Amino acid sequence: TALTDKVTVTITENSGTELYDGTVKTVTGYTVAISNPLYKEADFSFSGDASVSGKNAGTYNMELKPEDFTNNNTNFTNVEFVIVDGTLEITKRQVTLTSATASKVYDGTALTNDTVTVTGDGFAAGEGASYDVTGSQTVVGTSDNTFEYDLNQGTTFSANYDITLKYGTLTVTALTDKVTVTITENSGTE
Repeated sequence: TALTDKVTVTITENSGTELYDGTVKTVTGYTVAISNPLYKEADFSFSGDASVSGKNAGTYNMELKPEDFTNNNTNFTNVEFVIVDGTLEITKRQVTLTSATASKVYDGTALTNDTVTVTGDGFAAGEGASYDVTGSQTVVGTSDNTFEYDLNQGTTFSANYDITLKYGTLTVTALTDKVTVTITENSGTE
C-alpha cells in the first residue's frame, strides 16, 4: 500500500545580489530538501519558471508556488511542497561627487576650479552627469567650491544611485610681496 505519512519537499529558491550596472541580472533555479529519504527529486515534476530577472535597483521575488510542483510517485499519497522564497537583489551604486580644492595668492581675480571627481562605485557604463561649478573666491579667505549636477539622459537617480556631494575648498591667501606706497606731499609757491 502507499505510504500515507506526510512527506515534506522543501523548495528553496536561489538568491543573488548584484550591483546595478545597467544590464539585466538573472537568478535561476532552486535547491530541494526532502523529509523522507525514500522520496527522491525524480518523484515530482515542476511546471513553473524558476528564474527572476531585473535591471534597476530593487528586490525581485522568484515567486514559485506549491502548485508548480506535482507528485508523480503513487507510492506516496501525502506529499507537501513548501516554498522558501529567494530573491534577486540589485543594489544601488554609491557615488560621491567631489569638487576640486584649490588655492592661490590674492591677485584681484576670482579663483575657480570646475573639476568634479567621481568616486565610490562610479556611474554605470554609458551613464553619468554634467556639472555646473559655481564656487568662486576673489578676496582673502575660504569658501566652498559649490556645484550642482544634472544626470545625463538615461541615468536614473532615484532607482539606481545614492549620490553624495562633497565640496572642495577655495582659498585665497594674502599677498606677501612687499608693497611700497610712496606719498608725495603737494607743494606750492606763492
